[in-house]
Amino acid sequence: MKALSGACVTRADAHGVELAVDGGASFSVQVLEAALVRVRYRPATGYKEPRTWAIAPQAGHDVDWAGRSRDDLGGFSRPAAALTHDGAQVTLATDALSVTLRPDPLVLSWANGQGRHLVHDRATSSYFTSPRTGAVRHCLQRDRSERYYGLGDKTGPLNLHGRRLRTLALDSLGYDPQGGDPLYKHWPFVLTRAPSGAWWGIYYDTLCACTFDLGCEHDNYHGLFRYVDIDDGDLDYYLMAGATPGEVIAQFVKLIGGTHLPPRWSLGYAQTAMGLADAPDAQQQLDHFITRTAAEGIPCSAFHYGSGYSSRGKRRYVFTWNSDKFPDPKALNARFQSKGMRLVANIKPCLLDDHPAFGEVRAQGGFVHDATSGKPVVEQFWDGVGSHLDFTHPAVIAWWQKSLKEQVLDFGIDAGWNDNNEYAVMDDDARCHGFGQPMPLHRARPLHGLLMTRATFEAQAAHATDKTEPVFTVTRGGPPGLQRYAQTWTGDNTSSWDTLRWNIRTGLQMSLSGMFNIGHDVGGFAGPSPGPELFVRWVQACCLNPRMVMNSWKADGTTNVPWLHPEVTHHVAAAIRLRYTLMPTLWSLFERAHALHQPIIRPTFYDFPDDESCFADCDDFMLGDALLVAPVVEQGATERRVYLPKGPAAWFDFATGQRFEAGQLHVVAAPLDCLPLFAKAGASIATASAREAASGQPGPTSIPRKFGI
Repeated sequence: MKALSGACVTRADAHGVELAVDGGASFSVQVLEAALVRVRYRPATGYKEPRTWAIAPQAGHDVDWAGRSRDDLGGFSRPAAALTHDGAQVTLATDALSVTLRPDPLVLSWANGQGRHLVHDRATSSYFTSPRTGAVRHCLQRDRSERYYGLGDKTGPLNLHGRRLRTLALDSLGYDPQGGDPLYKHWPFVLTRAPSGAWWGIYYDTLCACTFDLGCEHDNYHGLFRYVDIDDGDLDYYLMAGATPGEVIAQFVKLIGGTHLPPRWSLGYAQTAMGLADAPDAQQQLDHFITRTAAEGIPCSAFHYGSGYSSRGKRRYVFTWNSDKFPDPKALNARFQSKGMRLVANIKPCLLDDHPAFGEVRAQGGFVHDATSGKPVVEQFWDGVGSHLDFTHPAVIAWWQKSLKEQVLDFGIDAGWNDNNEYAVMDDDARCHGFGQPMPLHRARPLHGLLMTRATFEAQAAHATDKTEPVFTVTRGGPPGLQRYAQTWTGDNTSSWDTLRWNIRTGLQMSLSGMFNIGHDVGGFAGPSPGPELFVRWVQACCLNPRMVMNSWKADGTTNVPWLHPEVTHHVAAAIRLRYTLMPTLWSLFERAHALHQPIIRPTFYDFPDDESCFADCDDFMLGDALLVAPVVEQGATERRVYLPKGPAAWFDFATGQRFEAGQLHVVAAPLDCLPLFAKAGASIATASAREAASGQPGPTSIPRKFGI
């Protein structure tokens, strides 16, 4: 790689600095907000990615379908910074963030408004391009005491220091829950706690795959460093600072367009299972599920159709119904709705080569195609081969929305579940339409997951008869921006105690990354059927996540349903009812996520960043700022060690009211029927009545439970 050289300042004012770089390139630093500064490198030949779909800083204003110009500064207040320019260096300082730039060698250093050091570019060399591969690299100095978080759906301990991770999205069925990487999202955002205790974040606005080395690599000539490699894309990053992790995360989420507020019904417990919709007598099986749910007294707000409604054998044909398995789907859907269960249907972005609409879409030029021949790129997909739809083509968006309406929404289904949309197409010659400006697929792979979800979202909004009810949709893949439309989850996990434990961290990592409406496949999607104890503990661990969906695909034909193990069904039902009891609290947290950009679940250090004990790896998490959830994740355990952060005067057991000292480690009873849950002193927790919780229909009013000192 070749380091940027020959930089010289060509303009410096209170809003930013421009530099010329050898070879006709330019480098700029722009003050966008008091605590938000942007850094861009523009090659002499222009940007490789001239448009962005992530940046949407104006509330209520989405990005144009064809993208936003990378040079667009709309939506930012662009305050005047204090400028110091002494010839050797330039400093721009607001009351929240300062950056000092030295042009030769090109190095930036950053501090917060209190003068506390945040980060420094690697002093020996920091910015690189590769004429051979097209990659760009950014290197930063590293301190061993720094803590790194973010990057989306990452596995393992929350602190990512010492790891090398990629943002390349893949269909990661059966991934290792502790060390597997990459998973389903492209999310190039890193949150850092500096040695000074200050917090800052950096977002690299690129759709290209990235490799983040956070202290794995060592080179004797450069000291301790970290870096990002961007595969054949642009270097365009946003750096933001805050006194707390929450302040930094909120800035990032505002930058990428905020979080969609979903309908209330989507907060309830939901059921899905591939095995049910895949069965030869699927309609009868689902009819039985409706009856059994009522008989067991299980509150259930939604049913998510797996893709089996469209399958013939193992092959899946999106926007079709298998009439042998579903002789009268509209009648079945009406029965679901009459029992208070809303409906969500799995939809996929790839048409198998014998799909009845394949020829129609091909005639429109609607597939990801070969750049030379123009023919659809054919890849392996669901026990066959097929071609991926090109969501940067207006004709495909129209076809998708029309098909969704006619084959899903008009059948009485409320929402689409955008699945298998990682676009793991590795053909170097693959291209897409790009709304009239062709794009190589390696610069657009995650974009298709985003635009597919947006197409579904907007089709549902147009179809809805009740325009006052928010839209709900789900996506598995995508980049920053997906939170503007959809809920997401940790993908196809595996039933095991290890997965139960490590999925908790992955969900919290997603929350720290700015994805707030998240959850897991309760009980594990793949692998063996969970035993009774594991099943109960999994339901308890997930019952207070933003998303609670029980989903599975088991080789032995079993299905994760609440009555999977009759001997513990009452424990499962109790955990589900706890969710409905706390539904008023959950809803208020969704409102805060939408309005204030605050995560719904978060690690304890989010709310108690001054308590060093909260940074230790643990299985606990906060639900909002007042409830601490301590799931049991060890087989055979009947008690639980839990650290209750210092700050509040005390903590109280939510069920019994027992008082516990703050800032101490406690051993608490945790029999199989118990999810340890604690409220901080002074909290007033909004709850539903026991009747409403049992029925699964909490009303708009709530009963406050107060926890004194």
